[in-house]
Amino acid sequence: MVQDSFVSRLKKVYSIYTGGLILLLILLGIGEKLFGLSPTFIGYVFLFGTIAVYAAIGIISRTGKVAEYYVAGRRVPAVFNGMATAADWMSAASFIGMAGALALQGYNGLAFIMGWTGGYVLLGVLIAPYLRKFGAYTIPDFLDARYGGKFPRFVGIVATIIVSFTYLVAQITGVGIIASRLLGFPFEVGVFLGLVGILVCSFLGGMRAVTWTQVAQYIVLIIAYLIPVTVLSYKYTGNPISQISYGFALQGIEQRLAQLKDDPKEIEVREIHKKKVEELKAKIAALPQSWEEGKKELEAKLASLPPDDPNRAELEKKLKEYPKSPQEAKEKWTQAMKDTEALSKPPKSYVTPPSDAKGMANFLALTLMLMVGTAGLPHVIMRFYTTPTVREARTSAGWALFFILLLYITAPAYAAFGRYEMLNLVGKAFSEMPSWVEKWAKVGLITIKDLNGDGIIQFAEIKIHPDMIVLATPEIAGLPYVIAGFVAAGGLAAALSTADGLLITISNAISHDLYYKIINPNLSPSTRVKIGKALLLVVALLGAYVASFRLAIIVELVAWAFSLAGASLFPALVLGIWDKRTNKYGAIAGIIVGLGVTIAYLIASRFYGFEIFGIKPIAAGIFGMPLNFIITYVVSRLTPPPPKEIQEFVDNIRYPKGAVKAGAEE
Repeated sequence: MVQDSFVSRLKKVYSIYTGGLILLLILLGIGEKLFGLSPTFIGYVFLFGTIAVYAAIGIISRTGKVAEYYVAGRRVPAVFNGMATAADWMSAASFIGMAGALALQGYNGLAFIMGWTGGYVLLGVLIAPYLRKFGAYTIPDFLDARYGGKFPRFVGIVATIIVSFTYLVAQITGVGIIASRLLGFPFEVGVFLGLVGILVCSFLGGMRAVTWTQVAQYIVLIIAYLIPVTVLSYKYTGNPISQISYGFALQGIEQRLAQLKDDPKEIEVREIHKKKVEELKAKIAALPQSWEEGKKELEAKLASLPPDDPNRAELEKKLKEYPKSPQEAKEKWTQAMKDTEALSKPPKSYVTPPSDAKGMANFLALTLMLMVGTAGLPHVIMRFYTTPTVREARTSAGWALFFILLLYITAPAYAAFGRYEMLNLVGKAFSEMPSWVEKWAKVGLITIKDLNGDGIIQFAEIKIHPDMIVLATPEIAGLPYVIAGFVAAGGLAAALSTADGLLITISNAISHDLYYKIINPNLSPSTRVKIGKALLLVVALLGAYVASFRLAIIVELVAWAFSLAGASLFPALVLGIWDKRTNKYGAIAGIIVGLGVTIAYLIASRFYGFEIFGIKPIAAGIFGMPLNFIITYVVSRLTPPPPKEIQEFVDNIRYPKGAVKAGAEE
């Protein structure tokens, strides 16, 4: 009865919230149309207005109770937990990066959709309900109870922190892009401004505040995501259901790419790119001398200019961005060479799957790692600890998959319409370049240079960062700025919701799993919560600092996290639930080897060009994950079996009813 009343009250509150959100959107649209509200004002309303709402929820939900702080009191209804899980899951990578990857990669980008949705099926079937029955706070709690001893907990803590921090950097990068675009600040400043929005939700109330904030954020992000693509679909086809009408855009893209393939002007620009590739190869081969000469040349040019010369600012910027060391120069120039080499080739078909063995191997490896990584992500798994019962955990997984589906079946349409609009730039004179290009060029997400000097934009002269596709599409399509601002607010909601969950996961791993469970078991509940909040600040600032270096695009950073999770935690969780014979020696060895091999391959392939079978860094876990399974299985069979009580514990977890008392409330 109490739970029914609670659910009824939640429905009422969030219905009012949704109605107010739509009313705000309509009023701003009217204000822009009739009273000329400036884009800056609209951007401030969306940025600070939504953050204010999230902050209010955080303040209302503030708590000092351990169970409330770590698992929201285990009373989140399945539907709302499904929405919160979807928001937690659909990060900046899903909202911003996925459609961008699809828009630029075409068929190859489908690996993200298949991997992430398939992974949720694995999570719902193999892991989520059983961990909820276990009744703990964190994954290291489970590893400790299942495998026995503090060492399994410790390696679980290390894996959790590495995976979650990598993912956190991606979210803060997304927040920085959105904040810098809405407010006009440099990206590095936008990162730290957006950080405030992340902290107001998670700092005060832990998982309780994050849960109810994530429900509000899901409502914002899904409405914001669906509006532009629905309008674009109706604009081009007369059918507002974009998910079934974007075939029009696919046909247009294929026809245009076929024309560009043999266009004389395009071939001319591609030849310029080929020469640039050779120049970069020569510079890399001549290191460190080429680095020293390049730096001296820039310094000499800057010194020769008078203080009031308008070209000084550009030279100062180039000198500031110049590699700080020969090693950094090698990394930057190698990446630039790869990017330029891609532009030097004729455009590929947008809808054709990989035809070569290397391309297909990467496609399948990435799909698999995204699946198993999804099922091993600590911050997503923690969401299933918040439901009242095991049945609710199962139902919650189903609702989460539905809410995720709404965005994922729309992403290909978004990508197709966005790509179609981008191709409309080709053939225009540089003097007719739309205003949105200049706006996004300031943020560093699009570059268009007249390489052959004909004054006409060629396809090979356009360099687009995939992270801008979703955010820029409303402006590209000529929609009112209020829609563009709302989409940015949706992207912000997606990034904030996931960043909140990740911060809670990392701080819990340190304060609860490491400090309380291993170092100082006598710590009081209130002190644990205070330490957790302090760690939130430290981890958030560190994450913002790392994100300010723009190490990679959002989708790539997220894929690294999935490879790390799939290669470290996924095998230990699956075998811990489904194989009674797996023991702590096998689990520890498996996690260490899986994580170590994946990190080693990721670093070697990303920064030094090392590859096995042509596998790219984003699928690095394809080597660590099977090794983890094999080593865990073999070592467990070569060492003594787990105690009888542990094997009975595993049997008990598999039954659909009841709750194991390992995670007693405090």
